Amino acid sequence: MLTRTVILLSLPLTFIAAIAFGSVSLDLSQDWGSFFSDDVSRSELVLQQIRLPRAVLAALVGAMLAMCGAATQGLFRNPLADPSLIGVTAGASAGAAMMIFFVGQAQWLQGATGITLVSIGAFVGGAITVAVVYRLATSINGTSVSTMLLAGIAITAIAGGLTNLVEFFANSEMLRRISLWRMGGLEGANFERVMFAAGAAVIVLTSLPRFSTALNALLLGESEARHLGISVQSTKITIIMIVALGVGASVALAGTIAFVGLIVPHIVRILVGPDHRLLLPLSAIGGASLLLMADTVARTIVAPVELPVGLVTAFLGAPFFISLLRNRHRFIGAG
Repeated sequence: MLTRTVILLSLPLTFIAAIAFGSVSLDLSQDWGSFFSDDVSRSELVLQQIRLPRAVLAALVGAMLAMCGAATQGLFRNPLADPSLIGVTAGASAGAAMMIFFVGQAQWLQGATGITLVSIGAFVGGAITVAVVYRLATSINGTSVSTMLLAGIAITAIAGGLTNLVEFFANSEMLRRISLWRMGGLEGANFERVMFAAGAAVIVLTSLPRFSTALNALLLGESEARHLGISVQSTKITIIMIVALGVGASVALAGTIAFVGLIVPHIVRILVGPDHRLLLPLSAIGGASLLLMADTVARTIVAPVELPVGLVTAFLGAPFFISLLRNRHRFIGAG
């Protein structure tokens, strides 16, 4: 019970820290009143237009990545699995790179939606790769998870090669934009993007927990799950589509953010066990907290310069991933 309480409290604490700390000092006790006043100071403008939407976007993206990671690990029955295994991250990166190369700085309905063509290209690229992976893994006998894993690796390699090809022909400015986008970042956050992320988050965060019982059954194997009355084929298809939506939307809005979908579900699983009825929602809360904390560090550690948040999560996640590899058999046995 104490563990669950700590995870639950981590979200409001990291959210407050995310909007309180930065290169501009804020007095939250006074600045919150600006929401009900027409007189807005510089610090209040920073709170309303920069930090608050950025913090909300970080929480939504982190929650989607972590819950999708937990569902992917349950689907593949491997606590070292990651949503990128189905190719959505690599496909989104390729889509964004191609959009930057062919369209450059162009934006589509930026004033109305806040969504750039780069984000749209990333989302479409991720969706295409998932569709190809699913098609390759599906036969008359159903969808094979192991084949999907192999197909995901192959398509990821192809998408990565396409991205490298675009980078080879890109000029210096395009190459810089592609590199920054692939590092992940939330600097473009606004309330329009928050609304887009919220729409995807509502679908992902409310749909995946409905498959908690099915994911628990799949931990026993597909044959046992069928004997328990689980429609394995439809469950796999639906979970894959929801994960693709969540990860695709996250990557489209924030770029490539590494390890959130891997380390958070694994830590939560160690703390509360493998029951997906607890694992999925607590992973979402943990993912939101981790990305909020990482973004706060990215904005403050070398202020006023901001680091890409993907760099921070990589530095946090890589050592943990190495420890997972060193203790792989023990962790898998615990999962």
